[in-house]
Amino acid sequence: MTTIPAGYTPQLAQYDTQRAIERIKHVFLAKLCAALHLVRVTAPLVVDPATGLNDNLNGVERPVGFDVPAIGTDAEVVHSLAKWKRFALKRYDLHVGKGIVCDMNAIRRDEELDNLHSIYVDQWDWEKVIADDERTIDYMHDTVGRIVTAICGTLDELKWYYPQLECDLSRDITFVTAQELEDLYPELEPKEREERFVREHHTTFVQGVGGKLRSGKPHDGRSPDYDDWDLNGDLLFWDDTLGCALEASSMGIRVSPESLDRQLSLAGCDDRRKLPFHQMLLEGKLPANVMESSTQTQYTYLASASRSANMDRHIADFLKRESGGIIVQLGVGLETTFYRDDDGCAHLFGLDAQSLGGRGLQFRFR
Repeated sequence: MTTIPAGYTPQLAQYDTQRAIERIKHVFLAKLCAALHLVRVTAPLVVDPATGLNDNLNGVERPVGFDVPAIGTDAEVVHSLAKWKRFALKRYDLHVGKGIVCDMNAIRRDEELDNLHSIYVDQWDWEKVIADDERTIDYMHDTVGRIVTAICGTLDELKWYYPQLECDLSRDITFVTAQELEDLYPELEPKEREERFVREHHTTFVQGVGGKLRSGKPHDGRSPDYDDWDLNGDLLFWDDTLGCALEASSMGIRVSPESLDRQLSLAGCDDRRKLPFHQMLLEGKLPANVMESSTQTQYTYLASASRSANMDRHIADFLKRESGGIIVQLGVGLETTFYRDDDGCAHLFGLDAQSLGGRGLQFRFR
């Protein structure tokens, strides 16, 4: 639970603290967008669990879910937007070098609560289109440097408004792998290694998170369908007030079809291969550079698949109650519903829609 350090005295009054938070969010957003060439978009609060779009975090956290009677399906409050953003990049038709950022709100019911973690999440979540040849450690390091510059620049500006603030952040980044930390401090637990290292190196990026180390244990959990365990990491700053390492960003280059295939097997999560998101990625329909031109986006492919799955469930329920029932579909175009849902007795009619140039629609039987 939250612990107030002994002798701590707030440097800002309660209302000024709220104003400072507002200023931080405004200033940091502008600096992050400028550093990484991002545009802000609106993020979803809930997603359909059948799509596989919700982030599984460490793989054991339970999402907050509820039913939506109006559409006959379930919904889950997001854990993060890791997978949704990949679809959004394609949906917004962004090119290499451009990206999106969201003010993401989430609920993590199983979070371990302390001074740094809450069940309620309010964070900036961003995603950027990169080319295949940018899937490198050097590119990741450059991105980390840009984020650190944005964070430190935000603090500089905040201290101009509130000169009584005494905290400082270092722009000098030390890059270290999770394996190197284990080799340095084999007797310590992973979080203890971070504390020991960041106490001496006040701005640290720990890379290679998720896969097993030579000890047979991972440095920390990371969902296998999130980012590439060889091209990810956590950005940590030393917090003098709390006397601990503070994780400012958990980031990485997204999984490719090859790394997703490998990581699903290593994590024992092969059942996820059946989900729409994972199938599309494994089949190469979500290329790393997200740059293939298409008249339909990957987001609409997923939406279409999810809509069809939901309709199939409704039709199956109807035919159980009304064997030999009549189903009429309007404006269907080329359609395979009959072949998916025919129970041997059903009568299904499909009607095409043809535009009449502003005078309405004309239907014809198929």
